[in-house]
Amino acid sequence: MSEAQSNLLRVNGLRVSYGTTATPALDQVSLHIDAGEIVAVVGESGSGKSTLAAALTGLLPGNALHHSGNIVFEGRDLAGASERAWVALRGGRIGFVPQDPGLSLDPIQRIGVQLREALTVHGVPRRQAAQQVPRLLAEVGLADTDRVARCFPHELSGGMRQRVLIAMAIANEPALIVADEPTSALDVTVQRQVLDHLEGLARRKGIAVLLITHDLGVALDRADRIVVMQQGRVVETNTTAALFEQPRHAYTRALLAAAPILAGHGAARHTTSHAMDSADSATDRSTGSARNSRNVIPLPIREAYAGKLAERAAPLLVLEGLSKIFRDGIKAVDAVSFDVPRHGTTGVVGESGSGKSTTARIALCLERPSAGKVIFDGQDVTHLSRGGLRDFRRRVQVVYQNPYASLDPRFTLARIITEPLEAYAVGTAASRRHRAAELLEQVELSAGLLDRKPAQLSGGQRQRVAIARALAIGPELLVLDEAVSALDVSVQARILELLARLQRELGVSYLFISHDLAVVRQISDQVVVLRHGAVVERGPAQNVFEHPRHPYTQALLADSPGQRGASKQHGLHLAA
Repeated sequence: MSEAQSNLLRVNGLRVSYGTTATPALDQVSLHIDAGEIVAVVGESGSGKSTLAAALTGLLPGNALHHSGNIVFEGRDLAGASERAWVALRGGRIGFVPQDPGLSLDPIQRIGVQLREALTVHGVPRRQAAQQVPRLLAEVGLADTDRVARCFPHELSGGMRQRVLIAMAIANEPALIVADEPTSALDVTVQRQVLDHLEGLARRKGIAVLLITHDLGVALDRADRIVVMQQGRVVETNTTAALFEQPRHAYTRALLAAAPILAGHGAARHTTSHAMDSADSATDRSTGSARNSRNVIPLPIREAYAGKLAERAAPLLVLEGLSKIFRDGIKAVDAVSFDVPRHGTTGVVGESGSGKSTTARIALCLERPSAGKVIFDGQDVTHLSRGGLRDFRRRVQVVYQNPYASLDPRFTLARIITEPLEAYAVGTAASRRHRAAELLEQVELSAGLLDRKPAQLSGGQRQRVAIARALAIGPELLVLDEAVSALDVSVQARILELLARLQRELGVSYLFISHDLAVVRQISDQVVVLRHGAVVERGPAQNVFEHPRHPYTQALLADSPGQRGASKQHGLHLAA
């Protein structure tokens, strides 16, 4: 039997496009996977990863056109398979774990009912299916299976919902699981637990896993082989060890340089964008990025910080003994104290439910604490009047996680960016538009994008616009709440470089909220670790990351993507 015949799945020269778009979403894509093997497909947004996942599960949208190539699974060509054939395969021989459990689970059906349906639709008798539900939930690491089965999706955490999706994917003992970004929205500890179960099931049962991810750390940790995609093409395929040690393609090298857990503390901050530019300069030219733009310092900042950028005076923001107890008695924040230095960055890390976002809302005066103080520039702002709040909001701005939700889709970029200026009656319409053009250049976008709307931009471009809007009024402090967690690794690296440059030029301070320790390590001067609403560790970033004292901090660092894979590669070096 030839190698091609022995492969569980083989994709040969697959070419797919959408509608009348000239550029194919998949362009001559070829790859294979064998029984029991874990293969990761990595690349940025727009690389074709999700289109590939949809093609392999028969979920391509109606406007998708299959031009050429084939998909051979268990010796059968599926490229022209009917919907009826796909329904039999999907959930049967091919399991699928989608990215967002919030959208993938029926909100009005209990978990047990949905799991039972995953079995009965493939011919399992109803009574037998009901008996298998507890076993499946236990198999993916969920305790108290009877209670979980009775729950609606909204009554479970994100990690629990994702495990339910894995239980559905393995319910009928498939030969292949296609997992499309299955943990990208999860905290590092929950992510590690979910991936541990997925990998354990694959190894024990001999199930092949095609893991679609933009997180190179996850791929390094989990995969036997890695397939790198760029703009619809496969640019490199190799074993994980070989790809990590000797990446052949410039784009692969750029992805490795951009991955913060692989780059080390600050190592790639000044090199990543150059690597990505060389690998993908054509993309930047086509999307209106102004990489070599001149440095434009907004007037309010220039006046406020002239001659003071090197000054290290009293902290700009001080949180003293903050506590927050909600009406249901839950203590979200418990005696939290830390500060944000002038012209510096404090990173706040922790899992979901650790109190990060509540602390940020209190710091922004969007939430009143049950106890404690918020002191900004020497003034207690905990109980400001309406006029005092208006002045405070001019000096403190926020950048949220999701650039798709935080920008009004009806407005042009010009209107989005100038909205704060209009709110404070700053300048004329003409001067505000000129200011918006300057700000776009400041965040490395072309002023020619002013009349476009958010839907015409990529995720990274939208986040740059959100930063430009936050800077419009000349704030002294930016609160960034998971501001890069939704972005691809290379786009994330560019945004972090941008933030570092803006801080050097403008003297702006950052309160940086994130569950991603690698990102926090790159950008922060000092770090605060929260757990269950309380500070368990804080100090200079280098000390916290290199010599963590608290077991929780040590566990978070151990769970970070890429740690296990990097250790494996280090072990190879030692063995050699």
